[in-house]
Amino acid sequence: MTDHSRIGEVLSTLDEELPRALDRLVEFLRIPSISTDPAYKGEVRRAAEWLCAELTSLGFEAGLRDTPGHPMVVAHSPKGTRRPLLFYGHYDVQPVDPLDLWERPPFEPQIEDTPQGKVIRGRGASDDKGQLMTFVEAFRAWKAVHGSLPSDLVLLFEGEEESGSPSLRPFLRENAEELRAGVAMICDTGLYADGRPAITTQLRGLYGDEIVLRAADRDLHSGSFGGLAANPIQILVNALSTIKDATGRVTLPGFYDGVEELSGELRADWDALGFDPGEFLSRVGLKHPIGEQGRTGLEMVWNRPTFEINGITGGYTGDGFKTVLPAEARAKVSFRLTGAQDPERIREAFRAHIRAHVPADCTVEFHGHGASPASRMDISDPAFTAAKAALSQEWGREAAYIGAGGSIPIAGDFKEILGMDSMLIGFARDDDRIHSPNEKYDLDSFAKGARSWARILAALG
Repeated sequence: MTDHSRIGEVLSTLDEELPRALDRLVEFLRIPSISTDPAYKGEVRRAAEWLCAELTSLGFEAGLRDTPGHPMVVAHSPKGTRRPLLFYGHYDVQPVDPLDLWERPPFEPQIEDTPQGKVIRGRGASDDKGQLMTFVEAFRAWKAVHGSLPSDLVLLFEGEEESGSPSLRPFLRENAEELRAGVAMICDTGLYADGRPAITTQLRGLYGDEIVLRAADRDLHSGSFGGLAANPIQILVNALSTIKDATGRVTLPGFYDGVEELSGELRADWDALGFDPGEFLSRVGLKHPIGEQGRTGLEMVWNRPTFEINGITGGYTGDGFKTVLPAEARAKVSFRLTGAQDPERIREAFRAHIRAHVPADCTVEFHGHGASPASRMDISDPAFTAAKAALSQEWGREAAYIGAGGSIPIAGDFKEILGMDSMLIGFARDDDRIHSPNEKYDLDSFAKGARSWARILAALG
């Protein structure tokens, strides 16, 4: 029999084994693998060892690879004639603070009934242990039915995603030949807002900077020096205020070089989502979009670049009043990038713009905070069409190609270092409370997620 003809057996096995799968997930969630806190270093390693043992028991050739930080888990299924597929997830979790806002201990996971259905609650339930285990359970059911694992699979599970992935890029470079595949599967995203399955096909890039502008060698009395001495806050505000015009466009020279318009296929897909920007904003107490004029709401957050001031400080900000001209002002800014925009060129243009506004007897310095380009996947690859059809069949509604306004650096790293596109397919929901107290994962998402991966494995066979 072909893989396609036995997919029903795999799906039935997943359904029958769901209670055992949940037991395994609960065991995994009990390990407090908080990567950013050195106090939990041993627990992070224990989570990696737990995962490695699970994969070995399924027949993967699995092992821990030490890094300067936390270990990578790398596993391979037997070689065969499939197009190689790489599966990525992360087993580390966010800190749990503030602890007093949790309804139960964050590392004592429990299945709960809610008005929206059953959920499993605990740190890491959605981000990313629950999602990662949808991979593992799909592989487990596949082997139970076929007697062997799908061939040509590479698994890369990271332990530093929640602490900035400092070891990831060097690890990819050092092990590129071993890890390179036809396409990567990343299970760290979610369903579209209305619950339909989705494949994220593009991500905005990110460039951040901090500006420190200094004038006098001390804070000055505004009565004695006001109108004569330079005011760093005023200078900085003036410089930043001219970076956007009245239509919402960024004014830096060459800023839009490399920005691409939507393809007809993606525009149709996005229009079909029925996104209402006013309704979206109403969730945070707003209702009027103020982005780039002439663009739809989804274009603004998924396909257009932007500039934002993230914070600005200087002078006296305590209680009461103090009439000073501050000696120093600081601002933190970020640019979200799309298409083929070059973050280094934008850095140069931004810093030149600021310097042009700084008087001769003032100084300015910059502290960069990352610079990564946008990622766009080639959806003409037949694997995307096959995966989209598999998702649509499992969820009973048409899957969508969507964008993401944020950045998921691993997708860009796979593209740059390993030369392959990624399918970002996840089953988290907007209300999963990832990174917050009382994180949860819907049992329906967990079950359908595993079934979805089984269908995708069959479709790509």
